[in-house]
Amino acid sequence: MSDLVPVEIIADKIFLIRGQKVMLDRDLAKLYGVGTGVLNQAVRRNIKRFPDDFMFQLSSDEFKNWKSQIVISNSVKMGLRKRPLAFTEQGVAMLSSVLNSERAIMVNISIMRVFSKLKKLALSHSELLRKVDALERKYGEHDKKIEVIFEALKKLLAPPVPKPEVRRGVKKARIGF
Repeated sequence: MSDLVPVEIIADKIFLIRGQKVMLDRDLAKLYGVGTGVLNQAVRRNIKRFPDDFMFQLSSDEFKNWKSQIVISNSVKMGLRKRPLAFTEQGVAMLSSVLNSERAIMVNISIMRVFSKLKKLALSHSELLRKVDALERKYGEHDKKIEVIFEALKKLLAPPVPKPEVRRGVKKARIGF
């Protein structure tokens, strides 16, 4: 069974708001092939399934910030009168129980796979950062020691500096004509 929506399209619709990866109602509605009003109405009819950690409405400031960051035409922006609903991963999963079309189920599976890939990527990223930090701590002192070794080698390999000659007891002969 192939994914109905490419991973890249779904990944582009995931935003970081309030420290959580979320998808907005308008983007989910497009992916599911329904109107935003239809999606929101289904959510309102089943509001007990969507606690605050599954779904929240953007604040006015978040909405303004989001509108300023998205790249869409002014006419589309001006059509946005209501602050969008933001669905966390659990909220998106819950949507599959209230939107029961075949397409909604298939798109939901694709979205869950993308969220899973993002989690794996974040875990591998944090693991990589941890390893880099460990290497830096382990070999950070080596840099100083290596620097000292290089300085010593430079001194050993540098050509000797000629010392000024001091002639004592040597008289210069005068040549007279």
